[in-house]
Amino acid sequence: MTRISWRSTVRLRFPSLPALCSTGAVALFVIASDAAAQWPQWGGPRRDFTADAAKLATQWPDGGPKKLWSRELGDGYAAICVDDGKLYTLYRLDQKADEEKGVKAVADEVVVCLDAATGRTIWEHRYEAPLTKDMGMEFGPGPHSTPLIVGDRLVTIGCTMIMHCLDRKSGKPIWSHDFAKEYKAEVIGRGYAASPIAWKNTIIVPVGGKGQAVVAFDVADGRIAWKKHDFQITHASPLLINVDGEEQLVMFMGEEVVGLRPADGELLWSHPHKTQYGANICTPVWGRHNILFISSAYGMGSRGIQLSRKDGKTTATELWYNAKMKIHFSNAVGVGDRVFGSSGDFGPCFLAAVNIKTGEFAWKERGIKKSNLVYADGKLVVVAEDGMIALVQPGDSGATILAKATLLENNAWTVPTIVGNTLYIRDRKHVMALDLG
Repeated sequence: MTRISWRSTVRLRFPSLPALCSTGAVALFVIASDAAAQWPQWGGPRRDFTADAAKLATQWPDGGPKKLWSRELGDGYAAICVDDGKLYTLYRLDQKADEEKGVKAVADEVVVCLDAATGRTIWEHRYEAPLTKDMGMEFGPGPHSTPLIVGDRLVTIGCTMIMHCLDRKSGKPIWSHDFAKEYKAEVIGRGYAASPIAWKNTIIVPVGGKGQAVVAFDVADGRIAWKKHDFQITHASPLLINVDGEEQLVMFMGEEVVGLRPADGELLWSHPHKTQYGANICTPVWGRHNILFISSAYGMGSRGIQLSRKDGKTTATELWYNAKMKIHFSNAVGVGDRVFGSSGDFGPCFLAAVNIKTGEFAWKERGIKKSNLVYADGKLVVVAEDGMIALVQPGDSGATILAKATLLENNAWTVPTIVGNTLYIRDRKHVMALDLG
């Protein structure tokens, strides 16, 4: 396959890379950004979209689960982080100028802290983030990347690749970087989407450009700890795994999935996975038996890659390929020997379970549109793009829809967040809290 660069026409010819909101599947073993936080990062405490929820109700009343609160929020697909009674996410404000009415043009992104009990705004940090003229934003301008809680700090990256480290209590900036201006990184046509990850005293993110495909920033002052590689960056979020006792950083890049040493970015292994447009969006799943699950749409599918270490070296061996399991821009969840995800790109979709060892389907459940999901109390909490919320009981050979309700509007492309029995969800206009107990 010929490599397709993000440059020139690719941005506008993307068939439909809508949310990039989810950009993720998950890892079953990872280092959380802040072990004390309730939902500190993309994917939650373990970065795997599983929650230690209390017992969830198996039935909902007419109209869906109890709504604790609901409010409008600006445009965006960033997921919600939670800690100490506060929610953190991002949204966008766009306003055209009107000289007659004295209205100035606005093209800002906003980091917002909300009260978890009421949805009330506690603080906001707003900054200019004009979109470039060749960005394709017909499905929404983002932001897509999910914030990261690191102690008393909050790290965010906007659609135009502006990174902030903020004081969590006040929202005041501590340090920031503009990847495009400072490092000449090319702004991704559908907007930046990868969510940052913490390793020891660093924040690691894809940046892009020669010698800086992956960059680690010191969380204290924002200085570069290391930068390496020329890989084409894309939308998938990084994750940390443990391979036979060694910590490794997995990065799903434009043409391959790679393992790096998080201390210095040294390449440990790589495996090819070329998709059209370099659109590898879904964060890989680290499953049992040292098997890494990766999946894409755009003419590709899913792979199971077994990682093993011997004499200090890691070997990546492809175990299977499934062309029919195609996760577009949603996330997936690994539980035991199964990976759950919404398969489909531009046609019909189905919720599916794949065996991590063989790649074979255990079951397919139709009737649920393209979805994001979390796993809690032995159940899948599913948010479909048409706004339907569902509670699904996965079984060995099938799935049972226990309850469902339509509570959101198109496009509901944000991965849900669950803390205790409370589910936090959003679409492009609203954010709400639901009681699933």
